[in-house]
Amino acid sequence: MAQSKQDLKLNLYNIQPHFCNASVVLPTYLVDALYNQASLSQKKNIHTYGFQKGTTPLGYIEQNFKSNLLEHLKEFLLKYFVISFLYKELHDQKILIAGEPRITDIMVQPHHPAEFHFELSLAPLIELNQWKEFLFKAPKRKNYKDIDRQVESFIKEELDFMKQTSSDLIGFYDWINFDLALINNQHEYILNHYKQNLWLKIGDEEADIPFQEEFSTKKVGTIFYSNNQCFQEYFSNQFDTHYNFHIVITDHVPHSFFNLEQFKHHFRLKNNKDIQQKLIEIFSYRNDLSQRRAMVEDALHLLLAKHSFEVPNYLILRQQKTVLEAVQNNPDYHVYKTQPDFKNNVRLLAEKQAKETLLIDKIALEEEISLSAQDLKSYLNLTKRARTKEFIYFHPPMTKLKGQEVPLPAELLKQACLREKTLNTIIYHLTRK
Repeated sequence: MAQSKQDLKLNLYNIQPHFCNASVVLPTYLVDALYNQASLSQKKNIHTYGFQKGTTPLGYIEQNFKSNLLEHLKEFLLKYFVISFLYKELHDQKILIAGEPRITDIMVQPHHPAEFHFELSLAPLIELNQWKEFLFKAPKRKNYKDIDRQVESFIKEELDFMKQTSSDLIGFYDWINFDLALINNQHEYILNHYKQNLWLKIGDEEADIPFQEEFSTKKVGTIFYSNNQCFQEYFSNQFDTHYNFHIVITDHVPHSFFNLEQFKHHFRLKNNKDIQQKLIEIFSYRNDLSQRRAMVEDALHLLLAKHSFEVPNYLILRQQKTVLEAVQNNPDYHVYKTQPDFKNNVRLLAEKQAKETLLIDKIALEEEISLSAQDLKSYLNLTKRARTKEFIYFHPPMTKLKGQEVPLPAELLKQACLREKTLNTIIYHLTRK
């Protein structure tokens, strides 16, 4: 059993070679505080016989709407506390898992601790060799002068965009980081001092208008209060709530220009010449494959060839589902599907991706690779342009739900960013000889 500085707990049990169970336990006072707040929130909606609207006694609501309130609590507590806490604890305790945690049971009752139960697939044992000493031949760039001109043009254009950016106010396509805490009408914290740290990309679709209105024209350091429905629905869609939230904008990655200083940080570059050489990797193509992508594929192929380990079949099957979902979004999907070796190729790709992720996670653990706030910003910086996305191999989790950009728990983004930083660390060592 492990306990954080806070009073949430992570328990591990039924530990086997490939599986274990885990439970996240929340103290009673948090359950009761939210149960009471959820009941108060429903007073505005409920019109009970014998009472005017909004005057139904709280005790009556808690007793007669208990099942609805508990279903709401399960969803809210999971999103507000449990997911982020679980991922952070697994990372801090150096527990390597294969795939994602799978929720098996939720136990929530007033006046009792809440329990969220998960099944975890444990990563297979991987004995790392002296991978930093492996002989690696990096793919060469194409020697077309036009590539250099394209890079110079890209750099000049982004520097011009930076000079034209005269405001630090939040706008379309920007990434923002913010802390969110549940409060009462007196602006007092309800769930002690617990808060959720979230990242959000400001979308430009009609569905994104609620979040646009909340954050646009604000900037880092802004503190405000909101009961906007977009926050209510993010945490629970079981029924309408009217919670008040205290929000602090803590960071901002503007879309208006590609930040070359963050790019330098991301790849440990020293000067402008290094910047230009690194950018050439995504402008130089051979057989529809960029130099950067070829370098990543070759490096990972080398590592997998030097480390032999088995991936459980169930993990490959889960990854196959992810691969198919991605392929189905490709305009040529129906052409691919008719190929006689389509299913076998999907399985081979799924196995490759599963192995790569497990090996990257193992190296991150062994090398004790850590993340800073600057690492996250430089990672998100690469998502700003279609061209620079080519530098990303481990992409951020999906942020859209039914066409709307929705907040992303910081711990999930950190997981993708840590894998990307680990991959860059590997390539840095393999190519520096």
